[in-house]
Amino acid sequence: MAKTSLIQRIANGRVVALNIGATKYFHPTNEGHQSGMSERESEMKLANKVAVVTGSSKGIGAAIAKQLAAEGASVVVNYHTSKEGADKVVSEIVEAGGKAVAIGADVSNEKEIAELFTKTKNTYGRVDILVNNAGMYAFGPLEEVTAEKYYREHDLNVLGLLLTTKAALPLFPPEGGSIINIGSRVNSVAPAKSVISSASKGAVDAITKVLSKELGPRKIRVNSLNPGVITTEGFISGGLADSPMQKHYVELTPLGRMGEPDDVALPAVFLASDDSRWISGELILVAGGE
Repeated sequence: MAKTSLIQRIANGRVVALNIGATKYFHPTNEGHQSGMSERESEMKLANKVAVVTGSSKGIGAAIAKQLAAEGASVVVNYHTSKEGADKVVSEIVEAGGKAVAIGADVSNEKEIAELFTKTKNTYGRVDILVNNAGMYAFGPLEEVTAEKYYREHDLNVLGLLLTTKAALPLFPPEGGSIINIGSRVNSVAPAKSVISSASKGAVDAITKVLSKELGPRKIRVNSLNPGVITTEGFISGGLADSPMQKHYVELTPLGRMGEPDDVALPAVFLASDDSRWISGELILVAGGE
């Protein structure tokens, strides 16, 4: 059966697909977010919730988007350059019976961030869960640090996270919601030649703590997931799979294996759901005990 036919078959029950410009939409038909839930939906942790996951065309972000959708959330799969990857994530969500939309935006660019949330509002009407996953990292000695390298990383990892959170804030409902920042183990390990990355992820930790206090009165919880080394597409394409470096990381990890994207995605579901309703301002290490 062709892919289009499969999506159409799913659409007969509950989901339709629309292509509008550069944005690919998959969303409920007549049911929307205002109608009653099915029995299956009522058992889901995130039924009738809307989640925005930045940088979710691959890796940890893609895994988080799929896990949130599996628990009933309608998910905005944000991407910067990989539309193909984002569309693939959306298709996988829809084929599994979920709801998703792919929206392109560079979340280091304030204008594009505003457009991201305008499209989110037009599609789903609100935001209940924001996952600030988009980020980058680079390593090198102090002698190679330049202003350009510093701002490239901090504009995305730090300023982009702040501006994205600011733009999402008006779309959170009165009952609040959850913001999940994806930090890193790197700033607490502080390895040599990671000064820019460690500084940017240290800033994410501080932002998480500050915003948990600032947004708490609005019933918005803010937490951070700080992963160790995860086997992502970038790790594999960089030639690190089965390398001496991977062996070294595994030896350092008490649980004796590399992390997988779902090892971060499943805790994200917990932080997004009411299961964590009394948890805010926490920096949670997801590193196998390292």
